[in-house]
Amino acid sequence: MATAAVDRSVTRVNSNHDELCGSPEWAAYLQEEVLPTVTAGVDLGQVMLEIGPGPGAATGWLCQRVRQLAALERDEPAAAALAAKFPRVQVTVGDAARMSYPDCSFDSVGSFTMLHHVPTTTLQNQILAEALRVLRPGGVMVGSDSLPSNELHQFHEGDTCHPVEPAALLVRLQTLGFAAVMVAVDDGLTFTARKAE
Repeated sequence: MATAAVDRSVTRVNSNHDELCGSPEWAAYLQEEVLPTVTAGVDLGQVMLEIGPGPGAATGWLCQRVRQLAALERDEPAAAALAAKFPRVQVTVGDAARMSYPDCSFDSVGSFTMLHHVPTTTLQNQILAEALRVLRPGGVMVGSDSLPSNELHQFHEGDTCHPVEPAALLVRLQTLGFAAVMVAVDDGLTFTARKAE
């Protein structure tokens, strides 16, 4: 497991988050509802990066669909647990706003219910810009997140919660340089965006 400098002041999570995101029910929801929807008709390529996998609710599903999966996790204990659980996944401890990967390293990048844990829009944009940088030309970013709501804020009481506004996300991704951006809202937010060839 490689190590990079990590800004530990960025995100706080409460016990609600730990209990839900590490549960089999949450993994089943992501794997049966969210991931098939957001990746439908999308070629993930051979080499993928998952940003902020936490306990790995999406990781097992993803590593069955690409030849090589890398995971970037800022929390060292979570990264160590992820590496032990998924030995085929190349887990790196690091800051997604300042990735250590070279330009054009991945065919696809995924971010699943983690952006709302990034405390500012500026930092979220830095993460999205880094995702674009490490994508190969023609590569795709796929993602999902929670929708802004009173329930979401109550669930995240005492921790970091900065939800992504769906209408603004389309413009933000385009402004950063992504092409073919698609944002959908249903029970949650899903999006795909491509790096130009």
